[in-house]
Amino acid sequence: MRYFSYFFLLLILFSCQKNKTNKLTSKNGDELYSKGESLFNKDNDSAYFYFNQALEFYKKNNDSVSSSSTLIYLSFIQNSEGDYYGSVEASIEALKFLGNKKNNITSIYNSIAIAKNNLKEYDEAVSWYEKALSSTDDINDRALIINNISISLSREKEYKKAINNLESIKIDNSNIEKKLRRKIMENLVYIRFLNDSSYNALPQLLEFLELRKKENDIYGISASNSHLSNYFFKKDKSQSLFYAKEMLLNTKKINNPDDKLEALEKLILLETPDNSKKYFHDYQALNDSIQTVRAKSKNQFALIRYDTEKEKSENIRKQNHILKQYIVIAVLFVSLCFSFFWYKKRKKRLKQQKELEVKNTQIKYSKKVHDVVANGLYHTMMQLQNNPEFDKDRTLNDIEKMYEESRDIARDDLEELQDKDFSQRLAEMLNSYSSEKHKVLIVGNNSKKWDNLSNNTQMELFYTLRECMINMVKHSNARLVSIKIEKNENFLKIKYTDNGDGMDFFEKKSSSGIRNMENRIATIKGKIIFEKNITKGLVIHITIPT
Repeated sequence: MRYFSYFFLLLILFSCQKNKTNKLTSKNGDELYSKGESLFNKDNDSAYFYFNQALEFYKKNNDSVSSSSTLIYLSFIQNSEGDYYGSVEASIEALKFLGNKKNNITSIYNSIAIAKNNLKEYDEAVSWYEKALSSTDDINDRALIINNISISLSREKEYKKAINNLESIKIDNSNIEKKLRRKIMENLVYIRFLNDSSYNALPQLLEFLELRKKENDIYGISASNSHLSNYFFKKDKSQSLFYAKEMLLNTKKINNPDDKLEALEKLILLETPDNSKKYFHDYQALNDSIQTVRAKSKNQFALIRYDTEKEKSENIRKQNHILKQYIVIAVLFVSLCFSFFWYKKRKKRLKQQKELEVKNTQIKYSKKVHDVVANGLYHTMMQLQNNPEFDKDRTLNDIEKMYEESRDIARDDLEELQDKDFSQRLAEMLNSYSSEKHKVLIVGNNSKKWDNLSNNTQMELFYTLRECMINMVKHSNARLVSIKIEKNENFLKIKYTDNGDGMDFFEKKSSSGIRNMENRIATIKGKIIFEKNITKGLVIHITIPT
């Protein structure tokens, strides 16, 4: 029991260690997600960090929908910071998490399309926009996606397709948001102008600009100024320059570097050579700054992912270490259990062996008493009965011999057959059962037959044959008995035959005697077979290896 106490102490120790590890690493994914949302478009580096941490938590808990939502935010952040390829990669991973589910599918397709559009891969952008369009029934979403498709088509100079798409939108539908309807209408007017330079778009473009100024739509004002500058580019350079400068002033309010680059590019082309140099330097500095910031953002995102993966790998390493510890404990526990049960089984086996030894000893001494005392006395009785001339001194000598043998029963080194030639003693024993009622015939008994046989073998055969003779006198009513002894290179064979009542009667009267003889012959690795005599009586075959 002491070993089991040690085991449970170790188990408690490692359980505490594991719980401590879980406490340090298992943060609430929803809290991290909410923190990222609060920082989105304010501090995108920090927002990215929290979303990435939330993603690992959701992955760990097999929450595919939350993982997909988090990846969409990550793709938006990467898109806004210029990491377009990273944005596409995050969106594709979000699709894999969703599988056959439709949650957020429109946002994912749209995010990929925006990234492709920023990469100037307009054909692919249109393809992803069309997937987003087929995945939603929301009227505002559909209108916005069709508008984006038209812009991508116009950049590929496919103006007629872009116009047809925009005209397919029911602009007068009151369910479409007012600002979105105005954006679609202005884009339609502007693309009609791009398709046909003679188209008079000026009144409507000016109207849209004024409406946006009234609504203080700063992003819309930049778009309108850009459209007007492009409209006047070939018609009136001064007007084009005016709207380009207006666009540059407006970008300072919204701090949109891409719109600012577009305005500076226009000014470089429209200004006088002296003034354009200044705008060129500003353009070059801003472009370099944008590239540096975006490269820094890409590196920052990569570093955040690296740190997360590193932390994840460290957690896996710790978990593997704990797992190994548990395996060692399990092996130790199994070994202890095996050792305990093996010890109990061995103890039981040794006890059984001891009990068997005691029982065998009891059987051994019981046989000794039976052979030496009981059968010895019966043998002496038969000698007195069958030989009237048997003298007193010889009787006393035989009884004294039985007395001495009975004292030495417990001695394993007793050599009872060394006092005279075995063949002679065997003959005397067998002949002692010969009388007027029983005729005993011995064939082949000579000293050479018993050479190379151990004292133990001789003793067991002696007692077995004496058992046969006693059973014959007691039970079989045989008139004639023969004992034939043969020997070859491998075996000594003894054949006992009588003409008594036969095998069935013998088994009925002397079943214990049969078992006793079988046990004796088995101990000297021999065989004994009992069978009916063909005419009448019993035949016993004894075979002993020499």
